[in-house]
Amino acid sequence: MLRYRIAIVGAGPAGYFAAQALQKAQDEELTFAIDMIERLPTPWGLVRSGVAPDHPKIKTVSKVFEKIAKVDGFRLFANVELGKDISLKDLREEYDAVILATGSATGRKLGITGEDLNNCISAADFVPWYNSHPDFTNVSVDLNTDTAVVIGAGNVAMDIARMLAIDPTELDPTDTAQHALDVFKASKVRKVIICGRRGPEHAAFTAPELRDLPKLENTDIHIDANQIHQALLRVDQMGEVEKDLKNNLEAMRLIAEHDKKGVERRLEIKFLAAPKEIKGNGKVEEVVFTINEVKDGKVVATNKTFSIKTGLVVTAIGYEAVEYPGVKIENGRIANIAGHVEHNIYVTGWAKRGPVGVIGTNKSDSSDVVDLIIDNLKEPKNSIGIEGLLKSGHEVIDQVGWEKINASEVISGELAGKPRIKEVYWKRLISLGTS
Repeated sequence: MLRYRIAIVGAGPAGYFAAQALQKAQDEELTFAIDMIERLPTPWGLVRSGVAPDHPKIKTVSKVFEKIAKVDGFRLFANVELGKDISLKDLREEYDAVILATGSATGRKLGITGEDLNNCISAADFVPWYNSHPDFTNVSVDLNTDTAVVIGAGNVAMDIARMLAIDPTELDPTDTAQHALDVFKASKVRKVIICGRRGPEHAAFTAPELRDLPKLENTDIHIDANQIHQALLRVDQMGEVEKDLKNNLEAMRLIAEHDKKGVERRLEIKFLAAPKEIKGNGKVEEVVFTINEVKDGKVVATNKTFSIKTGLVVTAIGYEAVEYPGVKIENGRIANIAGHVEHNIYVTGWAKRGPVGVIGTNKSDSSDVVDLIIDNLKEPKNSIGIEGLLKSGHEVIDQVGWEKINASEVISGELAGKPRIKEVYWKRLISLGTS
């Protein structure tokens, strides 16, 4: 029997689905010892620190991760950072294959004047702030404004807009970070405007997310019916179109025509609005947009502009992969060919393909990469894995340690009527996981 040792760097969905694909590929002649390495003291990646707290159903995929972690041969090494505690070179030499599932954690820049003003915040900071990520507890968020602008036209932009527009009492039964909940409850924001530079037919929202918007009890949703009508006309001229696009536009049309409740809170989606400049004296005060139009299927700028007075801008225009020593970044992703980086190093998930798709997209992606790894395997190395690479006394959170953290958070949540209360401090997390 051949037994190969595989290192997976990153304990998010891409990492777990890669582990699952390896486990499913095992048979009487081929087995894998899988070491999952995670920088944070806690696993689950974006399922823990990216999914909006008011969408708990999406987080149930964590039950799949826990099953994967229980399979023989799987080990978790959390609180271990690539490039600091271990090097990619050492992993490459110690393991038969290394899978980078490190995601995309850096927010893309708009590249416009005023982007560095106070209270212009990247989704890469804002989302983990309200999701209890221990690196983002001190992000400064000022909601002392009646209008907030979210720039972007994907599900992340929609999550952020919803969190800003929702009545904070609707977040009480969720696992929203307490420090963020306190800020939301003191918020003066009553109008949130999502601005996308392209047309409705180009938006990266998904239909289920759109259909959920009118269900907000204390918030009216507004979309310009004419913008949707024009998009439908353009799409009709394209001939055969994807089902997802039809579903998206239909969901938007229904929102545009949906009866309004006449409540104080408002979430509005504007299309064909490209940010040109953010104005303010030390702090965000106004955003100037160029009005775009669609000509022959292409989005082009007009000479018309409009502006929105606002005290908060959150940018959600995509993410880029974090650079590590020994890894080359191209177009915001780790340079790769179909998931192969070099030698015995591979990549999967957002770090491989960019920040596109939903959580489930990582499953087929990781499966394809594992097939490639198996095709390329040679004689197994005679090694013990990560233990010999870490400094003596390094505090590792293993699967048992993570289960202690998990149990503590869930028990605290039960007492407060929430799914969990996440611990937000590194030292406390490590203490819980190593006790």
